[in-house]
Amino acid sequence: MAKLRVPSLQHLARNWRDDPIQIKKLLIRIARNPPQFNYDPIQTALRDMLVFGVPYDQIVNGLTLGVRRQWALKIYLDLLPMIYGHFKDIQPDFVLSVDKRFYPVGRDLFVPFEPPLIYGLNGTIHFPWFIFWRRNPITDVRLSLFISLVDELLLQDPDLENVKFEILDFSAPFANGPRQLVVTDAKDVARVEPNQKKRMLEKFAAGYVLALEELSHAARERSDESAKDKALDRPNESPDMFDQ
Repeated sequence: MAKLRVPSLQHLARNWRDDPIQIKKLLIRIARNPPQFNYDPIQTALRDMLVFGVPYDQIVNGLTLGVRRQWALKIYLDLLPMIYGHFKDIQPDFVLSVDKRFYPVGRDLFVPFEPPLIYGLNGTIHFPWFIFWRRNPITDVRLSLFISLVDELLLQDPDLENVKFEILDFSAPFANGPRQLVVTDAKDVARVEPNQKKRMLEKFAAGYVLALEELSHAARERSDESAKDKALDRPNESPDMFDQ
């Protein structure tokens, strides 16, 4: 049975549309065809580079030996040179994890946000956010929405108020072309106005509720059909067969 998971903050921004019906359709498509892949090994590789200074070749060997699916390994090895090229000369003073937090989008809808890490360098705290999707990255008003929401969450922590927040986008600018790393300083991205942000979140919450309702309705229909099929498969029983 398709199950609708609460999206991450990044997925909320990526799947936002101006019409709740379109949001519903996107969420249902994801629920029925969930991704069979994640970028956790890349996040681990980055931490190994920054925290432990693990050499590039050693990280490549670890991925090659540890990832069984060749198509997934190819994705990781496409990303790794760009990540290494960006971080190879950085020797941070410290690297820290950041606790997961939640953004209240609507009634009973709390969207998780879990930064991969922050690091200190020359007195500045750096917060890199990675967009690893090859196609359809977060751009334009969706990027503004994402950064506006992240701003609010970061401001809840006094230690993170003045971080250098950067977006590292590893998408391919052309359909059949190679990936390219584009680094965007979040301070250069326009934020959405509070009233606009409120309307955008209301539309997403409405689309999420519509998706839940449609998936629940489909599940009930399947359950009813299954019950009918079982009833038809039962042998005929005498009304008093259990009264003997």
